[in-house]
Amino acid sequence: MRDLYTRILTAAYALNGLLNIIAGETGPDTVAFITKVLIIPLLLLICYVNISAGAPGLKWLLVTGLLFSWCGDILLEFSGEMMFIMGLTAFLLAQASYLTLFLKTKGGNALFSRRWYLVVPVVISGVLLAGLLYKHLGEMRLPVLMYTLVILSMLAAAINRVEKVTKASYITVLAGSILFVLSDSAIAVNKFLISFNGSSVLVMTTYITAQYLITTGVIKQFRSELNEPR
Repeated sequence: MRDLYTRILTAAYALNGLLNIIAGETGPDTVAFITKVLIIPLLLLICYVNISAGAPGLKWLLVTGLLFSWCGDILLEFSGEMMFIMGLTAFLLAQASYLTLFLKTKGGNALFSRRWYLVVPVVISGVLLAGLLYKHLGEMRLPVLMYTLVILSMLAAAINRVEKVTKASYITVLAGSILFVLSDSAIAVNKFLISFNGSSVLVMTTYITAQYLITTGVIKQFRSELNEPR
């Protein structure tokens, strides 16, 4: 039954995401808002179906990250600088939750030993993004740069899982983390540097996919640790 429920919820998630992307471009705004609000609850239901009571305590970090993301989704739907800062803070806490989850997963820390070179692309991309945006951030400079540091740290921690989890879990979470960085980078470029057509489609497509991949990748990790079929 678990697999059946998972397939139904995954189909509902994909359909909801597609409706959100279409409504974000063509309207109506009510549909765009409702479908955006439903993104995280659907993922939480997938977690509920797939994460057993015996799963590692780290499951609460995944749930916390999703809940903070939900707050961010809602807050960013409202205009105004204060709402943007509050939404940014919610997502910063979400990234911090994912970061902690990835770091606290048992196993060797590859980036702190012989695989340090894997983090070089993360550092380079962070420097390039910060360099492009720096002069355009104004009063938002500190919060945006802080968020950039945290989300790139989350990506580095995802890379660091390489010797901690199964290949399937590693690749899934890493792909999700990369897409999350791309989504937020697109938001920053569109808001502070240059507005471009299709930004909403790019942002939401990468975000919806990122959250799904991170969630299901971590579920794979927990199932592996419990020796459950994946």
